Amino acid sequence: MPYQLKNISEHKKELKTSQMQVPAVFHTSDALMPNDDTISEIELVAKQPGVFHHVAVMSDVHSKKGRKNPTGTVVASEFLMPQINDTAPNCGMRFLKTNLTDEDLANGNLDKLFNELVKVIPTKAYVGTKVSYSLIMDICRKGMAPVKEFFKSRTKNEIENSYKNGNFFHLETEFPSEQDILNAIPKLFLKIGKYRLGILGAAGNHFLDLMKISEIQNPEIAEKFGLKNGQYIFVIHTGSGLLGQYASYLYTPKNKEHLSQKIVLELGKMFFKTEYQKETKELYKKFDEYKNKEEYFTYDENTTAGKMFITAHRVAANQGFANRSIITNNLDQAIEKTLGKNPQLDMLFDKPHVYVEKENHFGHNVWVHRNGAVSANGPSRMNHPLFSQTGEPLIIPSSMSTPAYLCVGTDENESTFFSASHGTGRRKDPESDKVIDKIQLLEKMEKKNVKLFNAKSSGVVLQDSGYYKDVEEVVKGMVENEIIKVVAKMEPVAVLMY
Repeated sequence: MPYQLKNISEHKKELKTSQMQVPAVFHTSDALMPNDDTISEIELVAKQPGVFHHVAVMSDVHSKKGRKNPTGTVVASEFLMPQINDTAPNCGMRFLKTNLTDEDLANGNLDKLFNELVKVIPTKAYVGTKVSYSLIMDICRKGMAPVKEFFKSRTKNEIENSYKNGNFFHLETEFPSEQDILNAIPKLFLKIGKYRLGILGAAGNHFLDLMKISEIQNPEIAEKFGLKNGQYIFVIHTGSGLLGQYASYLYTPKNKEHLSQKIVLELGKMFFKTEYQKETKELYKKFDEYKNKEEYFTYDENTTAGKMFITAHRVAANQGFANRSIITNNLDQAIEKTLGKNPQLDMLFDKPHVYVEKENHFGHNVWVHRNGAVSANGPSRMNHPLFSQTGEPLIIPSSMSTPAYLCVGTDENESTFFSASHGTGRRKDPESDKVIDKIQLLEKMEKKNVKLFNAKSSGVVLQDSGYYKDVEEVVKGMVENEIIKVVAKMEPVAVLMY
């Protein structure tokens, strides 16, 4: 039976059935609405006790196989709800300015650079940039800073422009001890983590894009960001690797998708030397009950299990910052090696789009679960020397061959819990002229003057624009809903993807 939604405006709708604890607010036009199965998943979330005020549904909303809650949602709650989010804490993006010129990338240099990047930034590999156990432990506790220090990275503004300064444990007083970490995560996972950084990833649409700014739409903010027409920038989209996934699975009642995950998780549990053996055994018993329940599993932050979950989540999320930092350092070195110049990488932002954080909304402190959504605070909510003048920066990418938009959050978008879409999202019905094989994909990208590198997976075809919602429609709706202001439009030049 089709759902009846109340139209608030052209790009905003509300759903409230008799069983829902709170309404769901869809920040989307009719053309971008999901199918009824996805709406049913949103209705189920809104039925859960403890869900606060409303469920915010973004324009890129779409269901994802094996996930209980759709991507492109923001759920605030009195409780921690691990099944809301994908099992990839701090899957996120970073935006890097460069000093590269057309001349630098001419005469085969673009191919030369990306062929080197294929070697030094693997998309799928058993071993990435190997690091020591002690560095992994430091990353768990302190996030990105130990990585930057160890590799002597020369990327500018890498700490200060990252979400939470690149560490989900925000203050030094919150840094967990090594024992705190080992009480929350099996040592086996940390040892696996030694080999799993510096890998772009083979899941979904993780990518490294070279783009060129084609249109400045807000000159004042662009100038503050140090951006201009014709400037080359890199965007990196990747996650927290296997350590992040395993740490997340450990605390989420979810059926494992791969045999290797089941094996490693069982081994991790078997040799888990936590001081809270009793609590973990009780937790795993409860998980068996919840895997096929409509009811969502929750944690109380004040219980031992709740504290273990938060520690594991933040430790896992810190791996995402470390992963992108190492990839950036490898990118920097590859550019100098192939082009013979320091690209003077300058990071505008690095932020997650899968995470849980306590925030104040509508006068209440609540746990905000962003699943395929980014924070998009306006200037008044930013305690940052630059972003308090501009609003929080974010990027709206789409497919490999379509434009992307750099934007900032506004002070008017409390309806989304000050969040924005992290992309355009999957179409419910792919376009009739979608590509169906790699030959067609490469031909299409060549016509659009975009180069694709690596592309070893059969699934890369699904990243064609025909499978994604229209980026122009997505951005238009977010502007009209006062979620964002557009700063600049960017065109893709080259893509590295599995």
